[in-house]
Amino acid sequence: MWLNTKKTRSQQELATKLSVGAGQGNGLFSWEHRRLLIHAAKTALAAGLCWWLATRLGLHDGYWGAISAIIVLQSNFGSTITASRDRLLGTLIGAAFGFSFSLFGSLPWNFVLAVLAAMTVCGLLGFRSSSRLAGVTIAIVMLVQKAGSHWTLALDRVGQVVLGILVALIVSTLVFPDRARLRLRDGLAQEFLLLSAFFEAILRGFRGEPAENLATAREDALAALRTNNQLLEAARNEPSGGPGGREGLSMLAQFGRSAFDALVALEYAVQGSHEDVYVQQLEPALGRLSLDIRSGFHYLGRCIHDWRFHVPPQGINLEEDIAQLEARMAEIRHTGAQFSQAEILRAYAVQLHLKQIARLLRATRVETSNAIGEAQR
Repeated sequence: MWLNTKKTRSQQELATKLSVGAGQGNGLFSWEHRRLLIHAAKTALAAGLCWWLATRLGLHDGYWGAISAIIVLQSNFGSTITASRDRLLGTLIGAAFGFSFSLFGSLPWNFVLAVLAAMTVCGLLGFRSSSRLAGVTIAIVMLVQKAGSHWTLALDRVGQVVLGILVALIVSTLVFPDRARLRLRDGLAQEFLLLSAFFEAILRGFRGEPAENLATAREDALAALRTNNQLLEAARNEPSGGPGGREGLSMLAQFGRSAFDALVALEYAVQGSHEDVYVQQLEPALGRLSLDIRSGFHYLGRCIHDWRFHVPPQGINLEEDIAQLEARMAEIRHTGAQFSQAEILRAYAVQLHLKQIARLLRATRVETSNAIGEAQR
């Protein structure tokens, strides 16, 4: 039929390389397992180092610093910065409200009002992720019975949190550093391969073949989108990478979401069309465009992996494919009276969605190249 699903050698090599990079390799020592072990070792190191420093500095209850280090040290540097920011803001706000409300009233009313006020302020200021941490700090400052004033307890709490955050950031930076933006690049390359698999599954159903893996392909692509969105938020907090790199990553994530939406629209457009005869008259133009779209997804995955977008793909000319499909549509228009209106509408819907996806792929490459400052060929 009109879509050859056999992958080229370069496409297979890229898919294998990205699968290994994404931790999909087999065996006990796959990259994902090594990543988990490294993260566990870094967390243990940060916690132990923080406890040791707290005892040397004479801080009371040094375990709070160790707890903070364990909480904020994430799998990559960008996520660690985000968690550190949220915890520091929550601790500062909670310490301030806890001390202030301890000066008047009596338990439990002043405690209840302090938690209510702190969480409301965090929400109004856009610090929703810090609101619960503020409440925890208020509980420690106001409810823990210890010698000394609430003010001393509040300062001690802030100092230990700051120590835990600093230790976590240092360990995250110096010990087997893992950058969110580098993981995002591999994740985006993998995402475009998964979008290609989703596209292939849709077209297999369109041509009447069993498409049992369609739902799985859709869910895999959607899961990649969600994971990459989280990595993108973390990557934005990392100080390195340059503005062009960050803009390029953001643009690729946005194009990925647009491509997924376009594929879902194509999936709905082809429903019930596997027995249509009118659309078969669009061959070979329709098959050529479909094949080049699939190759375009894989080429974008290669571009993202190599971080080079300015070289146009050899043997793929999506605009020429679109022009040939439009010409073929014009040639067969006079035969429309022989077919049902539903068949004709589905054929037009399919070719419109294919044109949208093809132009989206080209725009992804060209605009990302411009965003990262490459010279065009």
